[in-house]
Amino acid sequence: MKIISFLVVIAVIVASGSMAVAQQQPALKKDRQVLFDFRIDRKYSEPAIPAATRRSVLSKLFRRYLPDANRCSANFNAGNSTDYLAAARKAGEIVPSISGMVTGSFTAPGQSQTLYVISVSECNASHADNFGTKRVAIFNGQQLVADLDVDFKETIERKTDLNSDGIDELLMSSGDTHQGVVEEMAALYSFQNGRLRTVEDFGLVLEDSCASLEPGSATKAAVLYISDVVPGNMPKLTMENYATGCTRTKRWRLISRGKMQ
Repeated sequence: MKIISFLVVIAVIVASGSMAVAQQQPALKKDRQVLFDFRIDRKYSEPAIPAATRRSVLSKLFRRYLPDANRCSANFNAGNSTDYLAAARKAGEIVPSISGMVTGSFTAPGQSQTLYVISVSECNASHADNFGTKRVAIFNGQQLVADLDVDFKETIERKTDLNSDGIDELLMSSGDTHQGVVEEMAALYSFQNGRLRTVEDFGLVLEDSCASLEPGSATKAAVLYISDVVPGNMPKLTMENYATGCTRTKRWRLISRGKMQ
């Protein structure tokens, strides 16, 4: 009886362990499921990164940079360059910071990597310049393996591996505010082999004009979906767009499918 009881206990432990693994790595379903819902309010905070780590990361990315914006040269001139931001980076007229961080396997399967989102903050970059370029830096331990411009995307919304190839993708967004209108753009990126590839550019995914107080103000937001999930293939990516009035209680209604106009 004792042996039978012991075997039953072992079976329960093994089954419980299997359930825990399944819960940690849920299997993707073939039917439609939500990739991301931009109707949901989100809160962001800068990652807690030790000062020594920040200095190490930034020093591997930039030969020269400034510790704070007060050190920016008021007389900096881009000269004959038609790209002010590139000229500022070349001159070291930048005040870079780490605005995001995530761990995963980004350039190849089976890697233990750290990806940092870098706000380059070129000196005197204006609203028209999105206040400076944004990059991702991917490290294997202390080794920098990728340094890529991400088209002003600065927020990590979700890490995925949609085709189950062992390489993580990132859904990233950027935001802008003008005349009381808040806009967000989003794209799904792959960094395989240390190269940036846009899996899908979703374009505008949120537009909130409520703060403008203009007649007809509203909030529009997209919901991104995946379907036809087959390991080894990228699933089908679709989006639906919803709108609601400027009231405390949100009553979302479907207004379109495909890219938001």
